[in-house]
Amino acid sequence: MIGIISAMHDELSELLCLLKHKKTTVLGNREYYSGSIGCQQVVIVFSKWGKVAAAITTTTLINNFQPQEIIFSGVAGAINPSLNIGDIVYGTSLVQHDMDASPLFDKFEIPLIGKSAIFSTENQNFYKCIKQFHRNYFKFISKEEAAIYNIQKPKIIKGMIASGDEFISDTNKIEELQKELPSLECVEMEGAAVAQVCHEYQIDFSIIRIISDKADSNAYIDFPTFTKQIASRYAKGIIENYCNLV
Repeated sequence: MIGIISAMHDELSELLCLLKHKKTTVLGNREYYSGSIGCQQVVIVFSKWGKVAAAITTTTLINNFQPQEIIFSGVAGAINPSLNIGDIVYGTSLVQHDMDASPLFDKFEIPLIGKSAIFSTENQNFYKCIKQFHRNYFKFISKEEAAIYNIQKPKIIKGMIASGDEFISDTNKIEELQKELPSLECVEMEGAAVAQVCHEYQIDFSIIRIISDKADSNAYIDFPTFTKQIASRYAKGIIENYCNLV
């Protein structure tokens, strides 16, 4: 069983188009959709937004469906200046950028766990499916749609993702994060919470994020259109590949 958590409604809708033998279970004000994609049993759920919501969703998913691994996907704001809209970040480590229990603990360290960064599972098969999607990118996204967001040659980057309960749109905050976390690629609001729950339950996990903006005051993005036309198709293409592979 693979648990699939989506941070976006439009992405969830695309994934549900793949789901066969769908069964819906309502738990904690969330709908968990179980069934099969390809040859793999899966359960799919919308995380809701923010770290607490994502942690609730992940914990409920693990306790009620016992997945062997969890995949989490959504959009993110770029911190690495080389990232552009449409690029993919494959999270190798997850940090809570708003975690600060100093002076009792170092900044970013999760109290009583002894870690600042939680490292994701090294899943070569999943990464292979990301690269497969990337090679066939314009089979999923039309060149006309990509041109709207100036997506020309999207790239894949492995690296650190930071999560916090705030939408980053301030240049000063970006510079602060770049200084404190120099290997940081992008920011979002859920991934590190999913990572912590998976770490504590000893569940393998993979996290991918599609860059939707530059996380600054000059960012331009029509989020509903971008998630529906572009980002939602990333997860659909990658996960369909993966469920037919494992």
